[in-house]
Amino acid sequence: MSDTSRRGIPPDIDEYCVAHSSPEAPWLADLAAETREASEAHGMMVGVLEGRLLEFLVFMTGARRVLEIGTFTGYSALSMAAALPSDGRVVTCDIDPVTNELARRAAAGSPYCDRVEFLLGPALDTIATLDGPFDLVFIDADKESYSAYYEAVLPMLAERGVIVVDNVLWSGRVLDASDETVDTVAIRAFNDALAVDSRVVCVMLTVRDGVTLIRRA
Repeated sequence: MSDTSRRGIPPDIDEYCVAHSSPEAPWLADLAAETREASEAHGMMVGVLEGRLLEFLVFMTGARRVLEIGTFTGYSALSMAAALPSDGRVVTCDIDPVTNELARRAAAGSPYCDRVEFLLGPALDTIATLDGPFDLVFIDADKESYSAYYEAVLPMLAERGVIVVDNVLWSGRVLDASDETVDTVAIRAFNDALAVDSRVVCVMLTVRDGVTLIRRA
């Protein structure tokens, strides 16, 4: 979840990166515009740059089954769906029926409506009903639950699968020792634990608000 005020790099550099990446598809541009109009929390969209990164990760890994925790209005799900083969599927979870309805409409108006499955309810409950393996997992939901989501999906990850975690820099607040807010403490603890987790190999990227890539060791 990122907006102009919550990026890991200066806004002008971010804008330069966007300008020198392939433009967003028209259905994504329409979705972004509708999201900005409908929701004060529109900054939760991953946006053009991170959307393209997710699309590339699906393409590069050859993923066929993708799990997303945190749908919001569907920008990331549709970005990933664009790189799936015709029989691929993104399973995306959320708890907000209002934004979920917007996401469903956006998917229906895109070329990839048959590649996205929307599930509504608490993510940990939803995950418990799913069968792995998943080739790619994208975690972008409530920060307090990041560690729980990670532990829930790691056993479901395919042998060469990748977990992608968003907002790991949290606008730089992870470096502010005086910030003891719940979300900051949770992200900081998640980052610290992940860095020494011998089960996996990870790399943190300074894309927008910070993205960590994780694979099995």
